[in-house]
Amino acid sequence: MAFEGGGHAVIQAGDPLEALAKDAWGDVQVLVVDAIGDPMDGFRLTRLLRGEARVLFQNLPIFLVLDHPPSDQERLALKASEGDGFILTTSSIQQLLNRLGPVMAGGLSKEGCQRVPVLGLGLQTDLARRAREILQHVGMELYTPPARNASEAQQSLKSPVLLLGLSAGGVQGALAALAQLRDQNHLLYTILVGQVKTDADQRKLILAGISDWVPLPLPAPRLIHACKRAIEFLHARRIQAEYESALHDLRARRSVLEVEAATLRNEVLTDPLTELLNRRAFDQHIEHALRQWERHRRSFVLLIGDVDHFKLINDRFGHPVGDEVLRQLSARLRTALRKSDLAFRIGGEEFAILLTETSLKAGAEVGEKLRSRIDEEPIALPSGQTIFPTMSFGVGGPGAATISELLSQVDRALYRAKSLGRNRVVVFGGLEPPAAPSGQ
Repeated sequence: MAFEGGGHAVIQAGDPLEALAKDAWGDVQVLVVDAIGDPMDGFRLTRLLRGEARVLFQNLPIFLVLDHPPSDQERLALKASEGDGFILTTSSIQQLLNRLGPVMAGGLSKEGCQRVPVLGLGLQTDLARRAREILQHVGMELYTPPARNASEAQQSLKSPVLLLGLSAGGVQGALAALAQLRDQNHLLYTILVGQVKTDADQRKLILAGISDWVPLPLPAPRLIHACKRAIEFLHARRIQAEYESALHDLRARRSVLEVEAATLRNEVLTDPLTELLNRRAFDQHIEHALRQWERHRRSFVLLIGDVDHFKLINDRFGHPVGDEVLRQLSARLRTALRKSDLAFRIGGEEFAILLTETSLKAGAEVGEKLRSRIDEEPIALPSGQTIFPTMSFGVGGPGAATISELLSQVDRALYRAKSLGRNRVVVFGGLEPPAAPSGQ
């Protein structure tokens, strides 16, 4: 509203990366960007643009938006990124116009280099003069320091482009200049100016880092085109680096989110007391097992177990002892099963065991193994007392039309085990239950 009310057009971009890809930068007079952003914040975008070779980005007024007064650290970050100021989200329209009006009117300009620096080496005086005149018309300035001072000059200029002539030592001199810059880690987009007759010399120059070639006598359109291509190439490479950095950040975030999701899923599907899977997990797995049976006839066995007389344990010893009994019984169930089998706590003292790729007879044997292990290992309390818990199990397999029907069948087998005296295993579907243990 503030800008459009002042007669200006507003171009919006969803994020800095989208803005970098836009073609409308030539008409931009001011950039307003969130200080905090994802995957790139405003400080980082400002540093990227200030590092651009184009004069537009070096002089473009950039303001960062904050929802709070800037801290000392944020002011230092603004200075380091060469931004021009902050704008608060609480600003009124009039405050925005007062703040940015002089910028839009052209009253605020940055001092310093107004042209893209171009480093020239090995250029004869007349050739350097002609190249300088050509480049000045397109916002570039040619600097021709002595070859021995090339590294020091580049360190100061930070030129993105090198015009390399052959007047200082021919091909060997050009190769030596490139080696000097490469040794100082100054990698420029290099345009060779001149004629190279042999294929061998051309190959050496290309391998040394020549990116483009301009013949003599120097044609202005070719030189301008080569320099423009150099800037566009470097700009595209910088954007690519930013995209790759953003993708790396996204991958890192995805990995963190996957770990967090796995942790959350574990918390959602795990019983906190016994560390067994809970009823929600049981519903998911039993539905999957039934589908696998219907589609591929992959057998499974379901056991439902219940701690015998658990209410008496709670009433006599208290609920903390009851919780400890459940924890220890759960640990015995878990360690007695295969890795492919699953144990669940589906109620207060009720447990379920899902055995994959198992026959009903084998499932009954597993149930008897669990029952006897619990019966034969009493639980010693810190108080010195000993508890002798037992469990009854109902066993069933595929054949029911629905999950509810399957659960009903196994529950009836469990009820039968209870009615026969507890501490026993009963199989639904015809298998005889084991004989009652002695003393029961």
